[in-house]
Amino acid sequence: MKIKSIESFILTDKLKEAFYFSQWEYSERRICIVKITSDTGHVGWGEGYGPAALVKSGIEHLTPYVIGQNPLENETIWSIMYRRTLDFARRGILVSAMSAIDVALWDLKGKILEQPVHLLLGGKKRDKIIPYATGMYYTNCRNLGDKLAKEAEEYARLGYKAMKMKVGLGIREDIEYVAKVRKAIGPDIELMVDSNHAYNLREAVQLSLAIEEYNIGWFEEPISPEYYEQYAELRTKTSIPIAGGECEYTRFGFQTLLKSNSVDIIQPDICATGGLTEAKRIATLASVYGVELVPHTWGTGIAISAALHFVANLDVMPGRLRTPNCLIEYDRTENGLREELTTTDMIAVNGEIKISDKPGLGFELHEDALEKYALKK
Repeated sequence: MKIKSIESFILTDKLKEAFYFSQWEYSERRICIVKITSDTGHVGWGEGYGPAALVKSGIEHLTPYVIGQNPLENETIWSIMYRRTLDFARRGILVSAMSAIDVALWDLKGKILEQPVHLLLGGKKRDKIIPYATGMYYTNCRNLGDKLAKEAEEYARLGYKAMKMKVGLGIREDIEYVAKVRKAIGPDIELMVDSNHAYNLREAVQLSLAIEEYNIGWFEEPISPEYYEQYAELRTKTSIPIAGGECEYTRFGFQTLLKSNSVDIIQPDICATGGLTEAKRIATLASVYGVELVPHTWGTGIAISAALHFVANLDVMPGRLRTPNCLIEYDRTENGLREELTTTDMIAVNGEIKISDKPGLGFELHEDALEKYALKK
């Protein structure tokens, strides 16, 4: 059995309304996905997180090393890709390209063996996962705080038990908006904040102390991912759990993050950090350090499905009779690619997602949507 072909596609969707966060504005979605076909006719789909054109170039660079390999030997293929890029791409976009290929290989492997990916990862340890709604980005409007509160109320009405909002515009505004959102959703829904590394240490401490009273589930990327020691210091100055890691690559990057005692929660993006093969290793590393893991997820239904199968397999440390809920990020911002490219029975219902037992990653990809959104040469 061999890999016959690898095709990559850049998909783009112009947004009806631009939104922004602490770093820059989004006016469109642009994502690279990959299709891997075996000589048996089976097809697997993957996705890379990062600038789509660069991810596509990375996939094309790696393709000659993957064509002709046995698609069931995903760890062997991962090692080949890693060794072929180690000298010049230990971190960054080529690892995202590796991730896209690896995710597609797991989907392909599941379809060939007619088994769900969570089983191939080692087994489903939970049937349901709690999605947290990611939204509450900024838009150019009057009374932004009221708009954010109204959006949060809608997530609560839909049954979400947890949600995450953006901060990072400025400490005074952040405090105001967090207070409004917490008031809108009440005390029982978990609320997290994410500044996308907008602040320095002094500012992050100031904001953390100011919003502790609103029972914040975690403060995500409070400062630059380069400052491991500052993350560790921030943890000693606030009761809010500190989260980060979406900018880390491979288990080696996460080892640095964990050894420095930087975070309470690590957030590897499966489509960037090395795919499911490497995410499994990162999960083992996190268990050694006794740190929680909640994957970062952004993109199409391919990325969401990969994260769901991964979380279904996660160990919860320490073990106990009533294990805590496992969370998954569930982006709710406008995204035609997410809504139209794939369909799956893994959808949020009353604040829970039931894990599929269908072969592979458990979604169906629609070629007509692929044609609709594919960037033409």
